Amino acid sequence: MRFLKLLVLYAGLAAGANPVVAGTDALFTLAEGDLAALQLHGEPRAVPTTAVTDASGKAVKLSDYRGKYVLLNFWALWCAPCVKEMPSLERLDAALGSAKFEVVTITTGRNSRAAVDKFFTEKKITHLPKLFDPKMALLRAIGGGSLPLTVLIGPDGLEVARFNGDAEWDSPTAQAMLRGWMSGS
Repeated sequence: MRFLKLLVLYAGLAAGANPVVAGTDALFTLAEGDLAALQLHGEPRAVPTTAVTDASGKAVKLSDYRGKYVLLNFWALWCAPCVKEMPSLERLDAALGSAKFEVVTITTGRNSRAAVDKFFTEKKITHLPKLFDPKMALLRAIGGGSLPLTVLIGPDGLEVARFNGDAEWDSPTAQAMLRGWMSGS
């Protein structure tokens, strides 16, 4: 089945399909398994300008990542599915992270910096940023409710899809889906 989906995607690209649409279609076409619940937007959506802070207290906005493909993940230490998927996000960023793609993780709600530092050390998370949204302002502004929430943002700074719940983001299927998205735009 996956081969057939890839064949359809590449046939569309070869036939001259709009690469922006084709790349976004790769998200839908290649989303299977636990990623079948990926919600692809008909039209890309603007992301909020609400700032979060990094580990040093510096303000960070989603617009700071403009020009990159971003897999944005909202998580919390008290959220078991969030904690479960963090190592896969680490492995994904290790595998695909580049000047073109970045995994951005934002801990939301009450999570102390010391507890997040300890978690990152214990789980050997070294590639992911430590960003904080203590009042859940960005999570609310982006329309999130439950955790974990993963949002895919294109290099134009617009949200193209989202996924509620945990997933194995470093799986071969997820990596193929994300590579297809990045190669089509």
